[in-house]
Parts: sequence; structure tokens; C-alpha cells
Amino acid sequence: MVKKNAEKDVGFVRQFNELKKKHPDAVLLFRKGDFYEMYKEDALKASVILALKVSDKILPLEKDPIKLLTFPRHELDKHLPKLIRSGQRVAICEAIDRPELMKKPREKTGEDLKETNISNKNTMAKKKKEQAVQEEPTKTVKSAVEEKPVKEMKTEAKAEVKSEQQTEAKQERKPREPQMITANGEKVSHGHAFQSTINLADWYFTAKIDGVQLKPQKMDAADLAAYQKKEMTVPQLMERYYPTKLMPKVSEEAYQMPKQLSGPDGAITIDKFNVYKEKDEQRPDYGKYKFYVQMGDTKMSAVASREDLNAYFDRVVSPTQLVEKNFGERLHLQSAYEKYQLPEGVDPKGVRVAKDHSDNKWKVSMDLGDKGKTSKHEISFDDGYSLFKAKTATREQIAAKYLNTEITGMLSAVTNKLEKSASMKM
Repeated sequence: MVKKNAEKDVGFVRQFNELKKKHPDAVLLFRKGDFYEMYKEDALKASVILALKVSDKILPLEKDPIKLLTFPRHELDKHLPKLIRSGQRVAICEAIDRPELMKKPREKTGEDLKETNISNKNTMAKKKKEQAVQEEPTKTVKSAVEEKPVKEMKTEAKAEVKSEQQTEAKQERKPREPQMITANGEKVSHGHAFQSTINLADWYFTAKIDGVQLKPQKMDAADLAAYQKKEMTVPQLMERYYPTKLMPKVSEEAYQMPKQLSGPDGAITIDKFNVYKEKDEQRPDYGKYKFYVQMGDTKMSAVASREDLNAYFDRVVSPTQLVEKNFGERLHLQSAYEKYQLPEGVDPKGVRVAKDHSDNKWKVSMDLGDKGKTSKHEISFDDGYSLFKAKTATREQIAAKYLNTEITGMLSAVTNKLEKSASMKM
């Protein structure tokens, strides 16, 4: 078996040498079973581009060990674009197990011709005898031994023609220019809009990043119209539909646990953080993706927004930032309440947080003076703890969290009333 494999390897290198003479400027990529191989100078050149290790192989008819680079067949889609983008011409070849079949047939000698004539005479006599006995013609069946070399020679010829055609096609095809470069140096290409085949009213935008297809995103009607009028470019659509793909990535070290976070009573140690899909059918958030965090004996989970999920999987925010954003209020972090601000012009003196004696619950309300008073809204235990115990939230922030929608509506109603009154006077 070892001798047979060595003979095959010698044959493959012989094929490489012959094809290299025909295509000296191409990198020859030989397919052998479930692997692709490159030899000699092609192996050295490809190893630099693909960052793969080159090995030495000793063959019987070679003075020195030859350089060999190999990789699995399923990695072709990853390595081939790199070779082409580097400016290399690549020819994909099918390795032939019996290269000796490509040799020209030897010229017939006198003895061969004599044997052939005798054989032909015997064959003709036999055919006449069969025709006299049989009434219906029969099909001539060739032996597998006679037919096999012909089939293999045809296969070899097809393989060589195929490799030459692929080489010519790759030579003519130029690498596509990227439509934009991300902050991480990744190339965006093939950005385009397409119409759904299921619902013709729906259009989707998609693109490729370093050759990897992105999941199509349903387009807004206004964006589609602007894109079709060439008022919106691919970079703008990427910013709108794939924002996290364009952001700088955080370091891998940021994703290594444990991590520490500043809390109201000192440092909080994050021991574990991941994403999971809720499988409990009895829960209202069944089927949704959730963040899970563990800090000592404390375990928490929260439904993850699409924006945060993309940021997590694209590695553009750290787990610490996601914990602060999604669990900050439950951890009573001061930074979690900084996003809550009352509308401009609203006097914070009107905020009232008190216990409602009718149900014994803490509630927040707002007195807007001549614009009216808001209703009372119950506040959560965590918000009450942050306000009264941890002192990480203010009354104004609590009011903004629960009342901003109602306050904005009341202010708009007053403004509309004044404008209507002014128009009637005019």
C-alpha cells in the first residue's frame, strides 16, 4: 500500500510539472479526494497568503523533498478568494490516479501487425458464423479490461480541459471593488436591494462582508424610494440596516470572565454572561432571546433587544456594558438612571413620590401648575431601593422614567390649544 501511494504521488507531481510548463504564471490547486494540495513553488507562495504551514514530502524519483501544502476540501471557499484577491491566477485541477494513461500509444511492429491481421480474420469468420445461426442481431459487449483505459483517458482529457477553462475564466475575471471599508478593515461588496418572491410589496437589502453573505433586512418604503432614485447609497443603507457591522470591535480580552463593575456598595464581580433562547412555554417571553448574568449567588435574565443582540454577536460592545444597560436598574447603578431626563422647561419641584394609603404602594406623580397634574404611577421595588436606600437615582429621574410620556402629551395638548385660540383671534 505504501509503495502504491508513493507511485501515485510521483504521478501527481509529474502532472504538476507538465501543467506548470503550460501555465507558469498560475497557482495549480490539485484536488485529491477530500483535500486540495499545492506543490513546490506554488506551495511556498500560497503559504504566505493563506498563513498555512508547508510540509516536506520525500518521493522516490525526486532528489530533494518537495514542498507540500494541503487543506480540506470544505475550506476551498475560504482560501480561494484570498488567493484571487492577492492577484494570483488559480487553476483547479483534478488529480489523476494513473497518469501513465496519458502517454502516446507505441507504434505497432511487424509482429503486432501480423497478430492483428490474424485476429481480424478470426473475428470476421466468427461473425459470419454467428450471423448464420442467429436471426436477430445481438449487441456487442466490450470487456471491462478493454473499456477502462479508454474511459480513463477521456476523464484525464476532460480534467485538463476543465482546468484550462477555469484558469482562463479566472484570468478574465477581475476582483470586485469594495463599496466601502468598515472600521475593522472588512470589505463590503454586493450591496443591493431585491424584491421578495413571496410578497411582492416587500423589498430587502443585503450585502457581503469579506465574501460572507449578510442576512437580508426588510427595507423601509422611504429608504427603498431614495435608493431607487440614487439618493441613498450603499454605505448609508449599511449604516441603517447593519450598524453594528460597521462599528469597531472590542478586544477579545473584554469577553473573558470574570469582570468587575462599580456598584453602590463597592465592586460587583460578573462571573458569567451569555445568551440563550427561552424554552419554557409557560413563560410570557417564550421563544425570545435573553441575556443571562451570574454574579456570585445572584442570577438574572432579561429579554435582549435586537440591537443589543447584534452588538453582542458582532463583538462591538463588551459584556460589562450590556450588563450595565440591561441589568443596571436591578443592580441599582447610578449610570443606569442617567438616561432619564424630564422634558425641557418642566419644573422638577412639581415631582412628588409618596406612599398611596389606599393600597400602601409607593407612587410618583407630577404637578405641572396651570397645565394640570399627572396620574399616580406605582414605582418598582428596585427603583424605590435606588431612590431611598442606594441613593443612585433622583426624584426627577424616577419621574422621567414613569411620567415622561404623559407629561409630553399634556404639554402638547396645551400648545395645540393655544395655537387654535390664536388662529381663531386672527
